[in-house]
Amino acid sequence: MVPPEPGPLPSPPGDLGERALPLRTIERSWFRFHAPGRAPVHFGRKAENRFNAPGGEFGVLYLAADPAGAFIEVFGRVSGPRVVTPGQLARRNLAEVRPPRSLRLVNLIGAGLARIGADARLFAGEHEVARRWTAALHWHPQAPDGILYPARHDPSRQAAAVFNRVKGKFRTRSLGRLDEQRNRALLAELLDRYGFGWIE
Repeated sequence: MVPPEPGPLPSPPGDLGERALPLRTIERSWFRFHAPGRAPVHFGRKAENRFNAPGGEFGVLYLAADPAGAFIEVFGRVSGPRVVTPGQLARRNLAEVRPPRSLRLVNLIGAGLARIGADARLFAGEHEVARRWTAALHWHPQAPDGILYPARHDPSRQAAAVFNRVKGKFRTRSLGRLDEQRNRALLAELLDRYGFGWIE
């Protein structure tokens, strides 16, 4: 007998504010892709991405722990043939981002999910439900700096959704486009890792 589909993840439990969050403090550099004409650090408020605030009450910055995580979170969304073109790469610059201080993140990798009453549908299911969880975690009495979660398209990579309560200057270093000569070895590694083709 085939088990029934689990359906969407329920909203956060009413007692979430009374539970101790599984917080992890991380001090490191992160990575992200951004449009060439825009700053590498941007706290989005539109209800577009999974962990954005439901009504734009606060901003969210998406980061990855390494270039591979940043790559697959952006290019893994492509439907159809798994190929990358020069035009796609021209619209994305890779940047290294260093927060002004260590980040206290709600750790949703491993046992942390069960501790807050959630499961993997939080980062693989409906965005609307995930945004309700984001708001509940943001307003939790422990005031976390964001959420640490496994990348949807490669759970072995770590990603973070950082709330704009993190004040101070983020240090950034441009790593350029992946099709630049200095990044050709990295591009080849990423295409091979994820089975993407390359169209000139």
